[in-house]
Amino acid sequence: MTATTRPPAAARGVGRALRPTGKVLPEHARAHNRSLVLAHLFHIGPASRADIARSTGLTRVTVSGLVADLIAEALVEELGVRVDGKVGKPATMVGMRTEAFQIVAVDLTDDSRLLGAVLTLVGDVVVRRSEAIEGRTGESAVELLETLCRDLLEAATRPVIGVGIASPGVIDLAGNVVQAPNRGWYDMPLAAHLTERLGVPVHVANDANTRALGEFTYGSAAGSGCMVITVGQGVGAGIVVDGALVRGRHHAAGEIGHVTVVDGDLRDEPPLDCACGRAGCLETVLSVPALRRRTAGLTPEESDAALASVGRLLGIALAPVVSALDLAEVLLSGPPELLDGPLRDAALTTVRARTMPVIGDGLAMRMGSLDEDGALAGAAVLVLSGQLGVS
Repeated sequence: MTATTRPPAAARGVGRALRPTGKVLPEHARAHNRSLVLAHLFHIGPASRADIARSTGLTRVTVSGLVADLIAEALVEELGVRVDGKVGKPATMVGMRTEAFQIVAVDLTDDSRLLGAVLTLVGDVVVRRSEAIEGRTGESAVELLETLCRDLLEAATRPVIGVGIASPGVIDLAGNVVQAPNRGWYDMPLAAHLTERLGVPVHVANDANTRALGEFTYGSAAGSGCMVITVGQGVGAGIVVDGALVRGRHHAAGEIGHVTVVDGDLRDEPPLDCACGRAGCLETVLSVPALRRRTAGLTPEESDAALASVGRLLGIALAPVVSALDLAEVLLSGPPELLDGPLRDAALTTVRARTMPVIGDGLAMRMGSLDEDGALAGAAVLVLSGQLGVS
């Protein structure tokens, strides 16, 4: 391939890379260097070996060896020489073969159905599938999830490097669901179970965290400080600060859905019971089922007022978080007809009223840029990171 021919997928640089948060040990050096090369090709696009060496800080000898290995693995290919008019031997360009592999991604956020897709490595959807939940929880829900994953694996048109799953609940780094009350899952080794059953690597993470990863890698989220709030069957949030995903010591950072916001001082009616076992949690008023119940049968004016009242409660819950982390923006993910209007406006007004002007006045609150595919894109990032070291 000559330099004047544009590779269809390999030439597409994608988003930004998350800032690494772990110390690199000597025994991990080769895997770390390999991920640096792949990350450069993924985010920046085709480059010469010399370009990669300059960008990553690796020696040319190291880069040449890694590129040779990646070509042997069919992850990278040579694209021809670059003609740039410089004196000397023209540089040979290499690119990541993003079109040669696919990822299966599943989003469990919706309250009525499981959503799944086969995606390319650059986040393009190839095939979509869904399964109605019909009230399934516990083992029955796991069986339905496995069925959907098998269907997607069969529908893939390229080798699948892994399965990514965005699930509600508290999930540790190994993909174990510590607790997901709305799905009836507790201490469930979901990633290990599905890896064994499906025969491909499976990565599971909190749905709000995966959506934040998707917005950061494929979307337009601010890496300096962003919170992505997912509103579905439940309510959660993913937070990226200074280019790193905030996880927390119990892997529960962003669980704002179970912050108590409704009590006798805020509403006349008694607080509603929550799936977590307490009453008055944000989730009891902000989840999609709760919002639909609240607005059912109301006139447009009454519905706007009801949504604004929930937006105020959301703003009360958000203000301390926005202030503590000095966030640049808050992204809402869920049905726009419920979230993008009086609810969002009231939440932003409340946050600004309850924070210092230097923090609140510059805060942006908007709908996520990836719409319904945000969690699917984030689930794909789970696989890219887990299998290729690219995020």
